[in-house]
Amino acid sequence: MSDPVLGIELGSTRIKACLVVADDPSQILATGSSEWENRLVDGLWTYDLDEVWSGIAAAYADLVAHAGSAPTALAGIGVSAMMHGYLAFDAAGGLLAPFRTWRNTNTGPAAAELTELFGVNIPLRWSIAHLHQAVTDAEAHVPSIASVTTLAGYVHERLTGRRVLGVGDASGMFPIDPATHDYDAELVRRYDALAGDRLPHPLAALLPEVLVAGQPAGDLTAEGAALLDPTGALRPGVVAAPPEGDAGTGMVATNAIAPRTGNVSAGTSIFAMVVLERPLGAVHEELDVVTTPLGDPVAMVHCNNGASEVAAWAGVFARFAEAAGAKLDTDAVYETLFREALEGEADAGGVIAYNHLAGEPIAGLSAGRPLVVRPPDARFTLANLMRSHLYGAFGTLALGMRVLDDEGVALDRMYAHGGMFRTAGVAQRFLAGALGAPVSVATETASEGGAWGMAVLAAFTAAGGGDLAAYLDDTVFTGPAPATAEPDPADVAGFAAYLDRYRAGLDVERAAIQSL
Repeated sequence: MSDPVLGIELGSTRIKACLVVADDPSQILATGSSEWENRLVDGLWTYDLDEVWSGIAAAYADLVAHAGSAPTALAGIGVSAMMHGYLAFDAAGGLLAPFRTWRNTNTGPAAAELTELFGVNIPLRWSIAHLHQAVTDAEAHVPSIASVTTLAGYVHERLTGRRVLGVGDASGMFPIDPATHDYDAELVRRYDALAGDRLPHPLAALLPEVLVAGQPAGDLTAEGAALLDPTGALRPGVVAAPPEGDAGTGMVATNAIAPRTGNVSAGTSIFAMVVLERPLGAVHEELDVVTTPLGDPVAMVHCNNGASEVAAWAGVFARFAEAAGAKLDTDAVYETLFREALEGEADAGGVIAYNHLAGEPIAGLSAGRPLVVRPPDARFTLANLMRSHLYGAFGTLALGMRVLDDEGVALDRMYAHGGMFRTAGVAQRFLAGALGAPVSVATETASEGGAWGMAVLAAFTAAGGGDLAAYLDDTVFTGPAPATAEPDPADVAGFAAYLDRYRAGLDVERAAIQSL
């Protein structure tokens, strides 16, 4: 048997590792994970970089425990992580400011200025918005900046010594030219003219080199192997895939890289990706254009808030069960609550749940205040409460998807992945109703998500690259067709009624932000 391939993804709440068969990455050999959590420090969401490495080592150790023995050699390796954000380093590799994640919404002035300058939407979370906000605010560290990267780029550089990014992750730093699969040279020129001498180097010198899927992105060094496996069992020298963002690995994990296909990834954030046949007709603040791991344009509807509020309520009910002497494991809690949601009314009985723990640009919210709101005549039952929470997780996403519909963007199939879809037939069914389109979930890999998608990209690189679409069709997705939920007319109508109330009630959210 050939050496296996390892994929690692650093998500917002979990770091996952996934080991697959090199010749058939649909076969998962073992998985491992560790938990971590962002912190609000001085008004900004961040993670400590020491926790990156302790978390990766813990996830790898958990994978080894599940595998039964530690791999000594790998055929390939790849790292992905939450996209965007801001990691700035000096010439000696020292971190100049705490890691600023995608979740921060302090970059409004910079994003607005760049959107006008470039003629394309620059969301608040993009790396160039973070960099330009620091430049605009004349932050003390700016004169010392020698490089800027993403979390995946940082981890990859520590593992291999190469300062590179996959094109999908790079497209969340700065706009990509679809013809060159590199940063848009004209927009780089415009930014250099805008920044002038406020930056110590031209922008191109600060950004990582861009690679497309299948290109070798360096080899695992001895120092990198020790970071992954402090026991010393893992040998260096394995080829690495270009580091990618969670959006790109989600597209691969759902085989949604061709035009007219899309996917929804649901975690701490939730986003939809639709591969475009043609450029968008206008600039929309609800949509940003990123790319597939091959560099093809994709319309992204990104929502800062996803399933965290559902998880918080699940924790409340788990504690209630334990206090009542009926302790349930986490999976049983979710199974029970999600199944109960199926018994709820199609419009959630008038109960509205807002999942906004952080600001939400699509909804016009500068900060987050999770709320459950209902008029006195609402039918407030457990079933309606849980259906409202699941609908609420898709609420802002649905607002953005309406903009895509207005653009006439065609969609033949939508795939979903993430932990929300582990309970079969519930979140998937509600998402189909919210989108008014069939939603498919590959149940055996749905919860592994991006870590598995990154392992597939690493196997593709180890195999020498080539035609990624053919590789996915002929090597990876050769098993039974994924489970598909067709939109139920009652769910479609019920969600539409829910969304009307949801949109109208956003003023309640804004009042809460001002008052609490």
